[in-house]
Amino acid sequence: MKVSKLAENLIGSEIIKIGNQVNDMKAQGADIANLTIGDLDSTIYPVPDLLKAEVQKAYDNNLTNYPPANGLLSLRKSVSKDLKDRWNLEYSPNEILVAGGSRPLIYATFKTIVDPEDKVIYPIPSWNNNHYSFLTEAQKIEVETSEENNFLPTAADLEPHLKGAVLLALCSPLNPTGTMFTKKQLSEICEIVIKENKSRGENEKPLYIMYDQIYALLTFKEEHFNPVSLYPELRDYTVFIDGASKCFAATGVRVGWSFGPARIIDKMKAFLGHVGAWAPKPEQEAVSVLLNHPKEVDHFVNDFKGKIAESLNLLHEGIQKLKKKSFAADSIIPMGALYLTIKLDFMGKKAPDGKIINDSSDLVFYLIENAGIALVPFSAFGNSKTMPWYRASAGGVSKDDIKNMLPKLEAALKKLA
Repeated sequence: MKVSKLAENLIGSEIIKIGNQVNDMKAQGADIANLTIGDLDSTIYPVPDLLKAEVQKAYDNNLTNYPPANGLLSLRKSVSKDLKDRWNLEYSPNEILVAGGSRPLIYATFKTIVDPEDKVIYPIPSWNNNHYSFLTEAQKIEVETSEENNFLPTAADLEPHLKGAVLLALCSPLNPTGTMFTKKQLSEICEIVIKENKSRGENEKPLYIMYDQIYALLTFKEEHFNPVSLYPELRDYTVFIDGASKCFAATGVRVGWSFGPARIIDKMKAFLGHVGAWAPKPEQEAVSVLLNHPKEVDHFVNDFKGKIAESLNLLHEGIQKLKKKSFAADSIIPMGALYLTIKLDFMGKKAPDGKIINDSSDLVFYLIENAGIALVPFSAFGNSKTMPWYRASAGGVSKDDIKNMLPKLEAALKKLA
């Protein structure tokens, strides 16, 4: 049976594929520390008590009919106030769009800005930009980043590709690395975007920035920066992606929001109005109440990110011990989000069964079977299959899980000849 060319060539999420395989093995009794999915074990990291209570209250009050297509006014007002109080960003409720998590908002941003064959620029590794580029038939420009810059793009990396591009997709803290832009790094990128837009004619589409800051509250010691606070003239060209999923450990609550220039947000509203990717009304109401209690928000977030940081640091210390023992291993100090960036350079090594580790996927499945550890290779984020870097998500495991898995990891790596 014939299907559309888009459907025929669409590739599913590599991360979900690995995660599903791990979950199937766990269901059959395998003991695996699942570090693949950017999700949270809700028994270790429950949502804020106030959020849970308000969701239940909203259902008790029968708030179960359709929400407004652009989001409850109460939530958009509370987001607007929080943006002003927390980041000194001025966005009215009409410049804010609510949806069922960040994915529909990212897709709507692409569909609103990008025409077929338009140039879209994004760094690799990065999350899902390759798939959104495919869905919009964009000409994707993948800019490879380096370990020296914490796998974040520099202005020098990006500038040669800006001519004619319509969208630059950035994320900080970055999924998959958990690393963050410094003020200098982001400022220099902002400056080249401003310069590029000034060079364009009246009838040319400008270069927009999609700035994904879904992890902005989950930062450890470094300060989070955004383009508009650094350069207010970028307000007309920056679409933000944000929401409750990560900072409130509420990945299943599905409340995300985007904010930006009205002409873009209004078109995104119209697009998502046809898609119907609305966040549930009770959950929207609950998040609006939570945001209006900033002390409770801060208390929860500080406790939550402190626990995540402890787990990431524990994992980082374990990898550094392997490095000191002369294993081909390394990791980058965790800065934010849920992730640790790990290097395991064992390409070409032979497993005890005689199989050769030819690429990063081979090592992933070797470690699943021989160490009970599941990682995501950077090849799932756009890099080559021979790149020896991996994402480890700490949200779904306890500190005890991490302590127990580290000796298993060492033993499995020792067996590779």
